[in-house]
Amino acid sequence: MIKKTLFFSNPYSLSLKNRQMVIRSKEDADFYRSVPVEDIGVVVLENQETGITLPLLNALADNNVSVIVCSEKFMPNAMLVSLDSNSTQGECFRNQLTASEPLKKNLWKQIVESKIRNQAALLSKLNKDANRLKPYYMNVKSGDPDNREGVAAKEYWDELFGKYFVRFRKGKSPNALLNYGYAILRAAVARALTGSGLLPSVGIFHKNRYNSFPLADDIMEPYRPYVDEIVFALYANGETELNKYSKERILKILYADTFFDNMTRPLGIALSVTTASLAKCYNRQQKKIVYPLLK
Repeated sequence: MIKKTLFFSNPYSLSLKNRQMVIRSKEDADFYRSVPVEDIGVVVLENQETGITLPLLNALADNNVSVIVCSEKFMPNAMLVSLDSNSTQGECFRNQLTASEPLKKNLWKQIVESKIRNQAALLSKLNKDANRLKPYYMNVKSGDPDNREGVAAKEYWDELFGKYFVRFRKGKSPNALLNYGYAILRAAVARALTGSGLLPSVGIFHKNRYNSFPLADDIMEPYRPYVDEIVFALYANGETELNKYSKERILKILYADTFFDNMTRPLGIALSVTTASLAKCYNRQQKKIVYPLLK
C-alpha cells in the first residue's frame, strides 16, 4: 500500500481520535479533516504555529511514520522515527552491529556502483553524455578506495547543471531544491530502515559522530538521482527557489516509479525492498542489496 505524505505549511492543530489524525485549522474554525494513521508514511511540519499532541506522535511512531520538523527557514531540521517497528529487531541489530569489515566494504562497493549507474541513467534520459560516467561504475573496488563515487560526482554535476555549478549545501540554486529533496528522501529511508529492523544510526561508510542517521545516508545514495530528476525539471522551468509549488513537486518523489528486474514499485515502497534486502545481507541470507535502475 502506498502511504500518504502530509505537508502542513499553514497553522493546524493535529490530534488523535479513534486511530485517526484529526486536522483542524487555526485560521478557519469550520475546517476539519481526518486521516487514518495507518495510511500515513511521512508527515512534514513546516508552519511554526502547528500544534501536535503527544498521543498522536506516539501513534505515528507506532505505525513507523517519519515526522519531519522544519526550522524557521522552512528547511527540514529534525525527524522522529520509530525505535520499535520490527518483530525481529533484536536479531537484526546484533547482525548489523557485528557485521565484518569485508562485508561492509562489499556493501559500500554495491552502493557506489548503483549510485553511479543511476546517475548515468539519468544523464542518458535527459539526452546528456552518460558515457562520462561509464569508467567510474565499471569495476568499483571493495570499499571504493580510489573514491570513484566522489570523482564521478564532479563529472555528473558538470554534465547535469553545467561546469559552473558547484554542489554545496549553502551554494547557489538549485542547491536549496536539492537539499530539500534529499532531506525528504533521507527521512523516508530512515523509516524504511527501522521497518526492516535496522539501526539508522550505525552506518556502513558514513560515520560522522554528529550524524544521527549515517545508514540512511549510505542507503539513499543510489536514490539521489530520482530527486535530481525532479529538481532538474523544476530548474529548467524557471523554479530556482523553494516555494509552495516546488516543495509540493519535490514531495511527490516518494510516488515516483522505480524499476527492478521483475517489478515496478513507487519509490516509497522500493525503499522497503532495498532495506529488507540489506537486512538479509547482514543476516547472511543473500549477498546483494536490491536497488532499482532509473529509467
